[in-house]
Amino acid sequence: MMISVNEAKRLIDENVSSLQPVILQLQHAAGLVLAEDVYAIMDIPAFPQSSMDGYAFSFEGWKKNKRLKIIGEVAAGSNENLSLAPGNAVRIFTGAAVPSGADTVVMQEKIRTDNGELIIEDEMIQQGTSVRPKGSEIKARELAIERENVLSPAAIGFLAGIGINEVNVFPNPSITIIITGNELQEPGKPLQHGQVYESNSFALKAVLEQLQIENIQILYTNDNPNATTSALKKALEQSDLVLLTGGISVGDYDFVLQAATDCGVQKLFHKVKQRPGKPLYAGTRGNKLVFGLPGNPSSVLTCFYQYVIPALEKLTKRKIGLQKINMPLGKSFQKAAGLTHFLKGSCSGNTAVPLDAQESYRLSSFAKANCLIEIAEERTSLNGGDAVNVYLLPQ
Repeated sequence: MMISVNEAKRLIDENVSSLQPVILQLQHAAGLVLAEDVYAIMDIPAFPQSSMDGYAFSFEGWKKNKRLKIIGEVAAGSNENLSLAPGNAVRIFTGAAVPSGADTVVMQEKIRTDNGELIIEDEMIQQGTSVRPKGSEIKARELAIERENVLSPAAIGFLAGIGINEVNVFPNPSITIIITGNELQEPGKPLQHGQVYESNSFALKAVLEQLQIENIQILYTNDNPNATTSALKKALEQSDLVLLTGGISVGDYDFVLQAATDCGVQKLFHKVKQRPGKPLYAGTRGNKLVFGLPGNPSSVLTCFYQYVIPALEKLTKRKIGLQKINMPLGKSFQKAAGLTHFLKGSCSGNTAVPLDAQESYRLSSFAKANCLIEIAEERTSLNGGDAVNVYLLPQ
């Protein structure tokens, strides 16, 4: 029985949950979502720190003496523990620890020296100038980043800078793509009569990598029930998510549905009231997720964007879904009632225009599209200017 687009999306949302968190080294966690709060393990900076090249001194000592004796220097990274008397100063560099007894740094452009003594020529200087206090970035046991935040490049750098080297995160899934079909030939090789070039694995791998998912295996199988079942069984053993293309309709050589049943996959739905991609299948086995995508290239990508990406959002807790906006249709469109249409479109200015070549086997228009235009199931005739839902494609 066919179900609506909204019902299919609801079933995915209700039956997919996040992957179990894993502990990863910080350098391997970029873009992932934190599974627990991260707290600082120490004060950062761990000591009062100079924010520029100049001279460190006691502000009160300078107010009394005006001329300060220069007794040495402190470089960044030096572990020498200096103690500075009120009438003295030290040359200091950006990032270096401010000596005990000093509380202010004057930049090197605002001084002059005379016979080993420092003369400050900064009328605006105040106590504490150019000194980063201990713990001013973050204090020990203070919350650094809350759970379910994305580890952006800045977040990675922040955590590294406070001494964190591993984090508990929701991982990206491992994925197996199973390509079915006797008629498929590898690009670059000559076509025999009746063959077509296989493109679905290329498109799916590319869109997954665009989403920063790289643990991808690709299997190829002929239109044979035993081979399809064997490939799916292997995929379920090694992956969190399995994507099959082709073989999901009801023809004599369509074996995916039976293979899923034989492998213990519980069907969520099979056949959706949509075009393209009506024979779409989704099922689960335990915490494993299986999608049977149609074989036509345009259907594969449309179903991926509409159904697989929401599932990936649930698995990873990452906000990777297509941006959905409501805008005017650029020209009139007619269709029969009963199926939701997802049209390859061009969104520019304030309108979305359906492209030519909407057939499910044609990718030429998809290669030019920057959006999918949704025409609701019950709609039959739309005029230019009528409002429609538009999904912006990642570029």
